[in-house]
Amino acid sequence: MPNPRKLLLPFSVVYKTVTGVRNQLYDQGFFNSLKFDIPVIAVGNLNMGGTGKSPMIEYLIHLLSKDAKLATLSRGYKRESSGFQIVEINDTASKSGDEPLQFKNKFPEITVAVDANRVEGINRLKKSGSNLILLDDAFQHRKVEAGLYILLTSYTDLFTEDFVLPAGNLRESRKCASRANIVVVTKCPQNLDETKQEEIRSKIKVYFKGPVFFSSIIYSELIFAEKERKLLKDIEQKDFVLVTGIANPDPMISYLAEMNIELKHFKFSDHHNFSTDEIENLDTFESILTTEKDYMRLKSTKLARKLYYLPIQTKIIYDAEKFDELILSYAQKK
Repeated sequence: MPNPRKLLLPFSVVYKTVTGVRNQLYDQGFFNSLKFDIPVIAVGNLNMGGTGKSPMIEYLIHLLSKDAKLATLSRGYKRESSGFQIVEINDTASKSGDEPLQFKNKFPEITVAVDANRVEGINRLKKSGSNLILLDDAFQHRKVEAGLYILLTSYTDLFTEDFVLPAGNLRESRKCASRANIVVVTKCPQNLDETKQEEIRSKIKVYFKGPVFFSSIIYSELIFAEKERKLLKDIEQKDFVLVTGIANPDPMISYLAEMNIELKHFKFSDHHNFSTDEIENLDTFESILTTEKDYMRLKSTKLARKLYYLPIQTKIIYDAEKFDELILSYAQKK
């Protein structure tokens, strides 16, 4: 069946032109991109959502936080607060955003901040002593010129196969991948063979000539509640439902299927703000399994007592040492 979104291609031409002119104005210096005298690493994508930015940020925190006064800076998508905020462990997702709150809870020793104005946010963090900044979802934020750009694209949704909005899901043209320093193909099978890697590299190299890496999502064998943990394989399936509010829950569902776990699934949109009626409906179930990001939004509701989340992490599946070396060499050169 033909994709009805392709009927929107004329609007995509308009969108591509507008974003292209904007990028040219930055590239030619008519709009100012501000550089900073500390290392700034931006993680982002061309596709709308679902490429694994949060686990990549967490990978970089693990890699970099021992040797620097590290801070993460996000806009705090869908938060109700405004301006610059330092995220605290006991914040709610409505105040700080779900992903920044997740970072702070997992890495309480680092500074986590939110500000839609990334220039202001970086300046504030510098004044407080941070000497290395990770920018979350900032590939299109041209007001800041990061020193290192990591562009993510999903194995099952490569930017090379997509169209610009609204006919497709690209925020800007495929050729904008050339601004990246590193491309990571995320959510790959762990046994991805060399032939498939080369096939993907050849597609990406039409738009990007630099290093391309491949990563997988690794799921924990444990699920976590506020005050307990248990083996995922030991849960009583009749007691649980699955609740997701992320861009693409399919990998999680596939992992559960590998574990012979099949749960009734309540699927919501990415960063979904749960209504009172939705909370009341979910409260009729005994236990809820969810993602770590959704847990951050739901733990401040009456569902807290029955919530469990399944953590994930990114694993670079080939040339991990080379990937780490590229990141460390940039972070340590200033």
